[in-house]
Amino acid sequence: MRIAQENLGEVCLIDVVPGMAKGKSFDLDDCRNILNVPYQIEGTEDINQVKGSQVVVITAGLARKPGMTREDLLSKNSRILKEICEKVKVLAPDSIVIIVTNPLDAMTYYAVKILGFDRRKVFGMGVTLDGSRFANIISRELKVPVNKIQPVVIGSHGESMLPMPRFTMVGSFPLTEFAKDPAKIAMLVKKTVERGKEIVALFGSGSAYFAPSAAIASLVSAIIRDKRIPLGVSAQLNGEYGLEDICCGVPCVIGEQGIVKIVELDLNPQEKKNFLESVEAIRNLNALLK
Repeated sequence: MRIAQENLGEVCLIDVVPGMAKGKSFDLDDCRNILNVPYQIEGTEDINQVKGSQVVVITAGLARKPGMTREDLLSKNSRILKEICEKVKVLAPDSIVIIVTNPLDAMTYYAVKILGFDRRKVFGMGVTLDGSRFANIISRELKVPVNKIQPVVIGSHGESMLPMPRFTMVGSFPLTEFAKDPAKIAMLVKKTVERGKEIVALFGSGSAYFAPSAAIASLVSAIIRDKRIPLGVSAQLNGEYGLEDICCGVPCVIGEQGIVKIVELDLNPQEKKNFLESVEAIRNLNALLK
């Protein structure tokens, strides 16, 4: 809906559930007159309709359910992702691919390997969402307009994520200078890390929906409109931060070619230690991929 309303291009929804994508496309299509936006949208079960796409967003996969281990989720979703990526590789070889399927960093790594695309053209949504959550929590707790906050979150899109107070700007000041109280800052970080789990607990079934869609749309918009703006994504590192053969959340400049530049933060020893621990958690999942 967000991508359509921004009129970023023709939208095709694809889902294996019979009628699901077509029904949603009809519902979204019926908004056009009310919104006065002449977007083009269709829905189908046919993966072949991805042919020639400029941007492919992969959200397919199972949500983690009670009793399901992270390894179970990885096994099931990697099979789904592999089938899709093999089709995209043939049908849309020039596309930029955004991964949303969880566990996100491991699934991004797997997609990179299957697709074989230039590393600038495959990345995960992850810390785009986590950064927005960090900014929102700072705004609420410190009574600052949310549009005055430039958040930075790195590492995994999971419980080992690293909100970065020293690099997060509140107006003209780093959060560490604006808030000053270390206990307050630690609370902001903790709330951000636990935000997704908190939302799942409140729903009882299902997970966050509106904020992830906004994060996805912001990435698609940056590509289509060649904005060249910094956004946090799960990117494949090839020497950056001294790391190889891993996908994890880092700030990147996003434009029409995908990742225009990976931004390397000047981490202090403690930040670097925490970052490497977060990366190690991702590597442990990657090792389970087949």
